[in-house]
Amino acid sequence: MDDERAIVMVVDDNIANLKVAKNALVQSFNVFTVPSAAKMFDMLERNIPHLILLDIDMPEMDGFDAIKILKAKPITQNIPVVFLTARGDPENELKGLAMGAVDYISKPFMPQLLHKRVELHITVEAQKYRLEEQAKELEARVGEIKHFNENLQQMVDEKTEEVIKLQNAILRSVADMVESRDDATGGHIGRTQHFLKALIDGLDNLGLYRDRMHEWDVNLMLESSQLHDVGKIAISDNILKKPGKLTSEEFDEMKRHVDYGVSIIERIEDEASGADFLKYARVFAGTHHEKWDGSGYPHGLSGEQIPLPGRLMAIADVYDALTSDRPYKKAFPHEEAVRIIREGKGTHFDPILVDVFEKVAAQFAVSAYSSSKSCAAPEAKKE
Repeated sequence: MDDERAIVMVVDDNIANLKVAKNALVQSFNVFTVPSAAKMFDMLERNIPHLILLDIDMPEMDGFDAIKILKAKPITQNIPVVFLTARGDPENELKGLAMGAVDYISKPFMPQLLHKRVELHITVEAQKYRLEEQAKELEARVGEIKHFNENLQQMVDEKTEEVIKLQNAILRSVADMVESRDDATGGHIGRTQHFLKALIDGLDNLGLYRDRMHEWDVNLMLESSQLHDVGKIAISDNILKKPGKLTSEEFDEMKRHVDYGVSIIERIEDEASGADFLKYARVFAGTHHEKWDGSGYPHGLSGEQIPLPGRLMAIADVYDALTSDRPYKKAFPHEEAVRIIREGKGTHFDPILVDVFEKVAAQFAVSAYSSSKSCAAPEAKKE
């Protein structure tokens, strides 16, 4: 409703009542007086009032019939109607209210009281109109916010996907650098990823270690596993590419690749904000050579002290070492590798994980035999 004076339409077949009503209201409102319901509908074709004062007792068409038509037409159904009547019985009043009237004013009416009642309804309608407009504005604003949030979520999803791609590209690139330096272990990173996934799927299917696994980002963990040997970057080629078995001193230096790997990853974390995605890589690099009985390196951790990802990688790493050729040995067949890992249950490996390994070992064999390494040397020495 705008700031102009409200329009009030008074419909009554009594000319005297129309004059009294107009005189009472004309100082505050634009007043149209109409002598019949038929004339009212003619005028409504040209002017829509803010309020209709409608007499009930009129010839040809009474107020009840008129309000039925008003409420049936979309253009007039929301105009508030106040009945004017000389009837004083409650049944008629209830009937009119049930048909959509907002009030009843008895005739003859006092001018001051008529003005106050009309003023009250005009005020209510103005407030109602403002609330409806505010609701529309709010709905439009909510729609804008929803659209903005949808676009924002899409942008966040796209950015997140870009970050994940960048993270994975970094992990793969560094892993490729490591593997390119060690000709003897070609394909090791890809195979251990496959073995690790088989073990994780096996744990999940059996419902084991679920209290820890529910916090894992498995995809990121598998990508991070590529850096478990990143410390080999710092190992001399004389040791890393030696065509025979290592001396005791050389092996001690080779074992330091664990500490080198952790140091490299921590340095990246310190210098690159938001590099917390390397948390899994740090665990893999630092614990995959620890043993269940505490005889591993570099810290001699035992049992549950060894993080679960490190215990998983220990099995994947050893299996691949057993089934791959080395300069000083031929690859063991799958069955022999399974037997050796089974024998390490409770000493080298987590007993629960060995049980899982035996259930999924066939998946290890598929990956191992798909490589170009030979697995037909029963006389080969253990690594």
